[in-house]
This record gives sequence, C-alpha cells and structure tokens, in this order.
Amino acid sequence: MRFDVLTLFPEMFEAVLGGSIIGRARNAGLIELNFIDIRDFTLNKHRKVDDYPYSGGGGMLMSPEPVYRAYMSIAEGLDYKPYTIYMSPQGQVFTQDTAINLSKHDHIVLLCGHYEGIDQRVLDEIVDAEISLGDFVLTGGEIPAMAVVDTVARLIPGVLSNNGSYENESHFQGLLEHPQYTRPFIWHDKQVPEVLISGNHELINKWKHEQSLKATLRKRPDMLEKAWLTVEDAEIINKLKAGDKNEDKAQ
Repeated sequence: MRFDVLTLFPEMFEAVLGGSIIGRARNAGLIELNFIDIRDFTLNKHRKVDDYPYSGGGGMLMSPEPVYRAYMSIAEGLDYKPYTIYMSPQGQVFTQDTAINLSKHDHIVLLCGHYEGIDQRVLDEIVDAEISLGDFVLTGGEIPAMAVVDTVARLIPGVLSNNGSYENESHFQGLLEHPQYTRPFIWHDKQVPEVLISGNHELINKWKHEQSLKATLRKRPDMLEKAWLTVEDAEIINKLKAGDKNEDKAQ
C-alpha cells in the first residue's frame, strides 16, 4: 500500500513514522511512505505558499497552485486517481471503521493544511474525502495525518505479526478491549485473574469477551449502540447494568 503525504513539514513524519512497527513495515516493502514538501512546488524564490484571504479576516490561507502542483507530481501519469484525503476539522470523524475501509485502497494521498486552511478551489478539484480526528482544531493536518497512516498501515497484512494483534483491540469489533495482565502474578497484593492461567481457552475467551462488554458499558456506553452484539451479549449487558444499580443502592 502506498501513502503520499502533502505537507509543509515532511521532517515531522520521518521522525514519527520512520521507526517502530511502521518503519519496519516500510523497510520490508509492505507499505510505501512518501512525504512531499509543498514548498518545493512554489513559483517564487521565497517558497511562499500562503496569501491573504479575500474578504479579509484573520490569518493566511494556503494558495491553490503549490498544492495542485505537489499533488500532480504524484498523480500525473497514473492511470487511476489516488484516493485523496484532506485532513480537516470539518471532515468526517476518523474511526476504526474508517481505517478498515481506507485499508482497502492501494494508494492514498493525505493533504495537510496549515494557517487558516487551503483555497477551496483546489480542494474541490483533487480531494475525495475530508477526515477529522475529532471536534477540535490543531495547528495543522500533520498530526492527524500521522494518526491515519499509523492506524491504516497496521491493518495491512504482514505489518503486524498476526491478525489477532488488531482484531482483539479496542474498537475493532465495536467494543473496548478487555483488561490485560503480565508478570508478576501478584503485584501490590493484587493478582492476575485465575481464569487467565487456567489453560481453558474457551473460558478465557468467554472472560475476555465479557470484560470487553463490561469495559465498554462503563467507559463508552455510546459505542454499544453500534457494536456487533448477540442476544447473549445483550443479556450480559443487562446483568451488568442491574449489578451497577444494586451497587448504587447499597451505597
């Protein structure tokens, strides 16, 4: 899978994505990462990429031509249009489902804005989707773009040691992940749940699933509305809710 990132700060990406799991996947040829400096495509000696917005207002706006020229350095000559995403606080909120859908593309271009944004005309011409990390505003699109690359890349076969590394994680099936434990068995007078050392994989999987339901109910009950729940799951959730009510009454 290929990622091309259009940015004013390519060095940020090498610093964050150049190592660890994503860096190893890149070195192994499982993913391709290219970080394109938009300033390299300006037509002025000062490498200026911004200008004042029409109608006034605070701040500067990124000009369309450098952005378009940077994009065409990737897209020109291809027999397809790479799926192009503008990282924007106005975009669809990024979720694990979004990442799964994006992982089905072979080539993604991520456009990082700065200042007060980018001239709308070039966005209309090259962008296929807008994505936001959440309902807040950052100084630029670089950090959100890194999050998208990291999240999507780890879904590519071979990037992680096995599919279970992500299929059991929070959000993959609409639930939060179960609690996890490592050695020592007893720490600060607290011991690892006995079921995890029982060797009974059926009981262990049942415990993990029930704990995922419990964590989601306690921490992110809004997620249960969209989670993939069975009739048995609904019964467990109702019991957990009843238990919480009894605890409240006891207090």
